[in-house]
Amino acid sequence: MSGLRVVRPGHLALFVALLLMLMLALGAAAQGQTPRPHQVSLQRTTEALYLSGRMELSPQQVVEEALLKSVPLYFVWQADVYRERWYWTDRRVASATRTLRLAYQPLTRRWRVSLSNDAAVNASGAGLQYALHQNYDSLSDALAGVARVSRWKIADAARLPADANHRVEFAFRLDLSLLPRPFQIGLGNQPGWTIEVTDQIDVPQRAEPERAPATAPAPGLEAQEVPASATAEAEAATPAR
Repeated sequence: MSGLRVVRPGHLALFVALLLMLMLALGAAAQGQTPRPHQVSLQRTTEALYLSGRMELSPQQVVEEALLKSVPLYFVWQADVYRERWYWTDRRVASATRTLRLAYQPLTRRWRVSLSNDAAVNASGAGLQYALHQNYDSLSDALAGVARVSRWKIADAARLPADANHRVEFAFRLDLSLLPRPFQIGLGNQPGWTIEVTDQIDVPQRAEPERAPATAPAPGLEAQEVPASATAEAEAATPAR
């Protein structure tokens, strides 16, 4: 019995605390990175429904290393508008998508963000067509441009009758399916590559009148409309409510 050591209560408590801290750290790493939404809002006017939002995007080192090796990354904004129905499941009445390509240019040492005008997301990012390009001097500025959208048109006002309740389900994610095939292998199991946030917000009941801006907005990807990326589903012959 002389070879046995008695564990003191203080040492045991310290060991349990360190173990809990390790488990929490591993759990956070397993979940990947979840961007935090800031200032996400909807504006309903007599012409259309607009979404504005900004995410705090800080990718992990493995993602930054891939960018520095000239591997392009694709970020997708997705917004779906649903009409509430008490007698059946809610109906999707409009959908909009924005795909942004972020790439590093070694020759100029600048970052380029390109906005896609394709309605459908293809199996490979190489087939996407882009409507607008913008260059940035730093990665932080480029990420801010990718993770920000201002007054993005997601539905026409005609699809939002005043006597119905609507909500918007939106998502912002890093789309790994658009990466080159060799880079897709095994990425689904690496937490550092999981960048996604989803949320929903109720559509305002009353529409605001359209007002001309006091000053012309500065050019930027976040304020550009991409008509080809917005699709609206046709209404069925059943009653709306």
